[in-house]
Amino acid sequence: MTARIVVVGSFNMDLTTYMERLPRPGETVHGRKFVTGPGGKGSNQAVAAARLGATVTFVGRVGTDSFGDTAIQTWQSEGINTAYVVRDPENATGVAPIWVDDEGENSIVVALGANLALSKGDVEAAREEIAQADVLIVQLEIDLDTVAHALLVAKDHDVTTILNPAPAAHLPESTLALADFLTPNETELQTLYDDVPDDLRQLVQAGGPTLVMTAGSRGAVWATESDSGEVPTYKVDVVDTTGAGDAFNAGLAVALAEGKPLAEAIAFANATAAMCVTRPGTAPSMPQRREVEALMQQT
Repeated sequence: MTARIVVVGSFNMDLTTYMERLPRPGETVHGRKFVTGPGGKGSNQAVAAARLGATVTFVGRVGTDSFGDTAIQTWQSEGINTAYVVRDPENATGVAPIWVDDEGENSIVVALGANLALSKGDVEAAREEIAQADVLIVQLEIDLDTVAHALLVAKDHDVTTILNPAPAAHLPESTLALADFLTPNETELQTLYDDVPDDLRQLVQAGGPTLVMTAGSRGAVWATESDSGEVPTYKVDVVDTTGAGDAFNAGLAVALAEGKPLAEAIAFANATAAMCVTRPGTAPSMPQRREVEALMQQT
């Protein structure tokens, strides 16, 4: 069965500088290399899902500038449906200057531009496409009311929803309640909840989303109202952690759409993220399915 994934989210042109170490406030350091490439959490997730074998539709906004051209070319080269991408004449395509040090750690500044103009109307235009999906993924680099509306449209049609609450932001309970799966990292979880208990099951409300927290080199921790567990990740040589969370979310979405049980789906997501961090960049670093499956067979 081919997974059908709809991603409602962002595209940003990544402007990445590699350096020995990240600068302190007020300090100038020399960069070793500078590259540009397609990124943005939503776009990265769409590219990753397509490379994992899913049929993917992207719903978003880009400018009428050259970066917007790059976005369209990127998606079309991956076989992603761009019928619901709006070319915005008033707002520039989003950009993301990124710094990456020799340990693979990164700092990112995002200027979201056209992403923030993505509207409820844009989501409504894709309603029939969303209704046919197995899984809808949203993140927080677009207007938060649009995020909630996309989740609501999916729930109207009994489509499984993944809310990736990144970048970190406070969200109302009404939005969280529309997600079937909530996928924060540790920092994002602390932003969502004032007090994070050791037992994450205490955060899961009756009928609320399954919590799947990514934990870097530890892998991922999951919790439902009645159960919890930890799924270790795969050992790889880390080059660049940028985009790892996006790879994880795409892997989780595809695995769930294919009917894998939660622990198996998280293992597949972990392997997708692990392969991503072995190479530089964001969208270009997203792995092919054969690479993910090969990694899982090695360990």
